[in-house]
Amino acid sequence: MKTPDDIIAATIEAGRVCPQPDSWNALWNLLPNRRRVGNGWEPSLPLILAAWDYCSDSEKRERFLIHLRWAESHGVMELVANFLDTLKPSDWLKNVEN
Repeated sequence: MKTPDDIIAATIEAGRVCPQPDSWNALWNLLPNRRRVGNGWEPSLPLILAAWDYCSDSEKRERFLIHLRWAESHGVMELVANFLDTLKPSDWLKNVEN
């Protein structure tokens, strides 16, 4: 089974950062045991909507990794990995930072 680190390594190797907003939101909705914590969520929401334009690629990749680790620790890593395998290249943000 793929691990979060395996997925991030493959993402970096392919020149990708994270899923595009619609796909990332769909991934987040696959995560079990999401819950409101104060004004936020656990795990934190994807960096989409207004955050998309203000966050760096490295911040997006780190949040994506947090979601992958949540999936692993909550027993849905295979489900999430399979979902990611269905994404087309256009469903991913390409790395533009050096």
